[in-house]
Amino acid sequence: MDDRRYMKRALELAEKGRGSVSPNPMVGCVVVHGNTIIGEGFTSPYGGPHAEVNAISSVKDHSMLTESTAYVTLEPCAHHGKTPPCADLLVEKKLKRVVVAIRDPFEQVDGRGIEKLKAAGIEVEVGLLEKEAEVSNIRFFTSVIKSRPFVILKWAQTADGLVARENYDSKWISNSYSRQLVHKWRAEEDAILVGKNTAIYDNPSLTAREWSGKNPTRVLLDSNLEVKKDCSLFDGAAPTIVFNSLMEEKRKNITWLKTEMNNPWSVLRKLHEHNIQSVIVEGGAQVLNSFINENCWDEARVFISENKFTKGIPAPSLDGIIVKEEAVFNDQLLTYRNNG
Repeated sequence: MDDRRYMKRALELAEKGRGSVSPNPMVGCVVVHGNTIIGEGFTSPYGGPHAEVNAISSVKDHSMLTESTAYVTLEPCAHHGKTPPCADLLVEKKLKRVVVAIRDPFEQVDGRGIEKLKAAGIEVEVGLLEKEAEVSNIRFFTSVIKSRPFVILKWAQTADGLVARENYDSKWISNSYSRQLVHKWRAEEDAILVGKNTAIYDNPSLTAREWSGKNPTRVLLDSNLEVKKDCSLFDGAAPTIVFNSLMEEKRKNITWLKTEMNNPWSVLRKLHEHNIQSVIVEGGAQVLNSFINENCWDEARVFISENKFTKGIPAPSLDGIIVKEEAVFNDQLLTYRNNG
């Protein structure tokens, strides 16, 4: 039996949940009888059935399950959350064998799902394509292990290294293809964060208008509440959190939270408390530099345009490893990883 091939398929299925399952992890499951796939599934949008449930439900003849192997990209859950434990389902259906890519570090699982399966006499193997499974669910692992969201820095800069003109105007440095890609990213992540200068001078909506998917939670850093209420961030199109030094209040889908405004780690801890697993920090330069200076970032995505401003605000600089270089029409996109 080609275990690697089936686990790769399970990882492909897991990706279908990107942008819809958080704060749950993305999980894929493949059920194989002999050398034939008889069931497949991935985690439904948050609150819905998990991957194992969907995979088992897709199997037409459940009598085949006792001689089948399930390939799961994350240890089956062993606790009652929004749904019953997936480990119990696999035990109930008497799977012959379960291959798990990586153990779940979540406190209420963390080996308990594996032990349940073994106690029921199911053959269990753990660690197949473990690294790939960890990368796939890096947002979930960061949230559980580090108690903060996975942080993605994003900006566009001109060919001469500027992110905005002297009057803070930064619109349309990158091309339309790059902007559509950014909207795709927004639909895939939990939140997007900007500072007050970006809100005042650019008046961004921070929604995923050019891509099918949910809008991220919008996060604004505005210590003294200087951003006017007619700003697009307050239009009700998406949940919005305003970090500030003056007030705590909630009105409809806008929440004002007090925190240490000069400490990005404090902001990240508060976002974690609100079940935010990932955040794109989109600007401006001062905010981006504050996250870089405190070394609280995991990945950076930098568009470099052919355009030039000659004068303006310098782009941030970071000490990271370039892991990917690609062209987005006439823009260059560099992806960095923080190894600090």
